[in-house]
Amino acid sequence: MGEKWVWMKTAQTPTNIAVIKYWGKRDESLILPINDSISVTLDPAHLCTTTTVAVSPAFQQDRMWLNGKEISLSGGRYQNCLREIRRRATEVEDKEKGIKIEKKDWEKLRLHIASYNNFPTAAGLASSAAGFACLVFALAKLMNVKEDESQLSAIARQGSGSACRSLFGGFVKWIMGKEEDGSDSLAVQLVDEKHWDDLFIVIAVVSSRQKETSSTSGMRESVETSLLLQHRAKEVVPKRTLQMEETIKNRDFASFAQLTCADSNQFHAVCLDTCPPIFYMNDTSHRLISYVEKWNRSEGSPQVAYTFDAGPNAVLIARNRKAAAQLLQRLLFYFPPKSDIDLDSYVIGDKSILEDAGIEGVKDVEALLPPPEIKEHAPAQKYPGDISYFICTKPGRGPVLLSQENQALLDPDTGLPK
Repeated sequence: MGEKWVWMKTAQTPTNIAVIKYWGKRDESLILPINDSISVTLDPAHLCTTTTVAVSPAFQQDRMWLNGKEISLSGGRYQNCLREIRRRATEVEDKEKGIKIEKKDWEKLRLHIASYNNFPTAAGLASSAAGFACLVFALAKLMNVKEDESQLSAIARQGSGSACRSLFGGFVKWIMGKEEDGSDSLAVQLVDEKHWDDLFIVIAVVSSRQKETSSTSGMRESVETSLLLQHRAKEVVPKRTLQMEETIKNRDFASFAQLTCADSNQFHAVCLDTCPPIFYMNDTSHRLISYVEKWNRSEGSPQVAYTFDAGPNAVLIARNRKAAAQLLQRLLFYFPPKSDIDLDSYVIGDKSILEDAGIEGVKDVEALLPPPEIKEHAPAQKYPGDISYFICTKPGRGPVLLSQENQALLDPDTGLPK
C-alpha cells in the first residue's frame, strides 16, 4: 500500500425545517427527543452543506475546516459520529488508484474534513442539521458503510437532533423511539419531494445577532421547568403528528397551515413558559405573523403557513407559486430593503418568483401598491431594514454524492483545503 494516496468523497446535504417541532430531550448525550417531529427538506440548490471527507496514511490527526476556518473535533458530538461510522466501516478497494483499505485499517487512519454552508451559519437556519447529516453521509460513502439512510440517521442524530431528518428529501418524520440506547430513534421519509411539489417557501431572515439562548440550553431549561412542555409532549404532539401525516398524504393545505402555525405558536409558548422565559421571536417576527394571519383571513382560506424555529426568522410556506408571488409582494411592501441594498441581493434563491410577482426589474420597491387587505384610510407602516434578506425555495431532495473533482473542498493531492 503506497503511502502517498488520498482517498476522498464529497457530498451535499439539504437543511430541513420542522413543521411539528422537536423541543426537549429525554437523553442529553444520545440526543433522544421527548416527542416525534415532522419536517420539510429544503431545496439544496438554495440551502445546503457541502462536505468533503478524505483519508490518507500521510495524515497525522483528524482535522476539520468549517467555512474555511479550522475547528476542533474534540467535542463529544463529533466524536460520537466519527466513532459510530468507523465501527461500521468495511473494506474499500480502488484498483485504478491502487488503493486498498482493510476493515481493520480504519481505526488507524486519520481523516480530513472540509465543510461549507451556502447560507449563514448563525442565521438560525438549522446549519448544524445539514452539517452533521452531510458529515455522516459523506463518511459512510468514504468508508463503504452498508447501513441504509434510516440507520445512518440514528448516527447523525447524535451530532445534532434535527440532522437525522436531513438524510431524506420531501417530508420526513423523526420517530422518538422508546429504547434506552436510542437504536429506534431515527428518521423515515413520509413522502418524497415530488409528492407535494406546488408548495413554495419564502424564508424571511430577520436582522439579528446570534441568538442569546442556544437551542441546547433552551431545551434543557424547558424540560426542567415548563409544565406546558410536559403536556405538549404527552397529549398534543402524538395526535398532531398523526393529523399532520394524514394532511401531507392528502395534500390538504388548509389543515397543513392550521397545524403548522399552531405547532410553531405552541413551541414558542413553551419557551415563554420556561423559567427564565426564552424569547426567540422579536417584534419583526410578530409583525410577520400578524400580516400572514390578516391576509389568510381576508382570502377566506389559508394561502400561507408560518413556522419559526429557535430564532426570529420566519419560514413561510405558500400553497403554490401564485400565493408565494403575492406573499413576496406583500413582504416587500411592508419590509422594503434599506436604500443601499438592491433587490437582487435582497431576494435570493429561486428568483423566478420575482417575475411571477411582477417585481422583476422594479428599481423602486417603494412604488409597490399596498395589499388590498389594508383599509383605505389606514396608512401602512413600513419597516425598512428589519429583514436582512429573503430566501425563496421549495421542498427538495435528500443528500447526494458529488462526483466531479472540482466540486471537492479538499485538494486531491494534499488532502488540505483548496
